[in-house]
Amino acid sequence: MTDLFDHRNEVADDAAAGTARAEARRVERRQKAKRRVQRRRNIVSFVVMIIALALLIGGGWVLVRPLLTPEDTETTITDYPGPGTGQVQVVVSEGDNGSDIAATLTEANVVATEGAFVSAFSANPDSGSIQPGTYALQEEMAASDAVRALLDPASRADMSITVPEGTRATTIYERIATQLEVEVADVEAAAEDVAENHLPDEANGNIEGWLLASTYNIHPDDTPQSILEKMVDRTVATLDDLEVPRNQREDTLTIASIIEAEVVLPEDRGRVARVVQNRIDGCSGDGTIGMDSTLAYGLNTPAAEITSDQWDDASLPYNTRRVPGLPPTPINSPGQAAMEAAQSPANGNWCYFVTVNLDTGETRFTDDVDEHHQNQEAFREWVAENR
Repeated sequence: MTDLFDHRNEVADDAAAGTARAEARRVERRQKAKRRVQRRRNIVSFVVMIIALALLIGGGWVLVRPLLTPEDTETTITDYPGPGTGQVQVVVSEGDNGSDIAATLTEANVVATEGAFVSAFSANPDSGSIQPGTYALQEEMAASDAVRALLDPASRADMSITVPEGTRATTIYERIATQLEVEVADVEAAAEDVAENHLPDEANGNIEGWLLASTYNIHPDDTPQSILEKMVDRTVATLDDLEVPRNQREDTLTIASIIEAEVVLPEDRGRVARVVQNRIDGCSGDGTIGMDSTLAYGLNTPAAEITSDQWDDASLPYNTRRVPGLPPTPINSPGQAAMEAAQSPANGNWCYFVTVNLDTGETRFTDDVDEHHQNQEAFREWVAENR
């Protein structure tokens, strides 16, 4: 009986102990939950404090910065808003790229920074068409407006002279005189000075052939002498680019000038250069190149008006029917393509050529003299039919 009561007491004690432990666990869980809530509150409070502190510091810097460094507001300008004021002339030189132009415009205060102009230059698909020359622009322009102004012909403050391939020096003098509104005699005097003091030694003091066929911009301060010097410099630069040795430059220009006078179609340049070289090498029998254009230049008259006595006169230095080799000087201003052909003639054994149709420019080349005579007859027939 005693054992029964003892067992019941043990069961009651175990139940009471279990209840106590459960209550303790509930208390512990509530305490953990409170601690987690408190930690979250602490974190939120910390973040809010940091943000408030940052705003306070930032606002203070905004208020204090102008007082500390008032000049900094000027350095932040990277591009003017435009449209610009006043007027200034700037020069875009031959070979200038976007960075070069940017430096020129920044120095003249046309644009605020080089970077702004380079960005606008890169963004405009037509910017590569900007031509060398003198431009009238405004100061403090937006960079994009400056690019557009350089592309607008109305902004040009200069003129230009175009020297077509095959133009003689005397004609070039007339064009310069017309553009600068001076007397031709003034240009001729300038040419004499340039020939004496500016031509390279290999030109032997003769300016003919050394005025490269091209287009030249005339700046407001240009003179006949400065323009002629520019043409000579362009010729020298072209010969340098083609790597023509100095002792071959005069002959190269002479052959190139003959090509310009004799060729109708561009594809015949190299073949005419080869004929000239083959004749000098002896295919004609006596080393004469037999070009009508050279005597026409020497006499300053059209080839059709040269008399038989003049053709037979071996004392005329430009009479390449009678005098072997090249004439004493070039006979006009050649372009770069003719210079290239003179340097690298086409491959062939031709000794003769004649243009048989002046409308189409058809030119026949041969190494047979009888065939050449037939080609000459074909030309005479064309002339008779199209007189």
